[in-house]
Amino acid sequence: MPATGFTHVSISARDLDESVRFYRDFFGMEEVPSPDFSGPVRWLRVGGLQLHLFLDEGPAPTRHHFALDVDDFEEVYRKAQETGAQVASGNYSTVRELPDGAVQMYLKDPAGNLVEVNWPDVNTLDTELIGEIRKIDGPPDAALYMEP
Repeated sequence: MPATGFTHVSISARDLDESVRFYRDFFGMEEVPSPDFSGPVRWLRVGGLQLHLFLDEGPAPTRHHFALDVDDFEEVYRKAQETGAQVASGNYSTVRELPDGAVQMYLKDPAGNLVEVNWPDVNTLDTELIGEIRKIDGPPDAALYMEP
């Protein structure tokens, strides 16, 4: 029996209020009611999907991440630079162009979770603002954006 889609992603948060503020302020997510589970949780709406935050004081996984589309990549980039949210060093620190021309960058939320931010077309970005974009090799059909 095949799955038909995703409904939500759940990630940990060391401080639920701080994480809700980050996702609301950075990405315009809207908080929605959440059930009374055995531990504190907060739910946020992003488009027709949800991001579930659960209280956990442990460290965030190193490579686990989820990805978001945004309506203004350059604005998110600017805000990431201003707030220091963009990953500062290592493999996830560069803005990257994938073989299909899509662009991605990585941020860290207040709990240290990786958040991938995607944009469909490198040619629409201001390279004066973004600076160097690292091209990732691969077959042209290695596409981030797929038709339903």
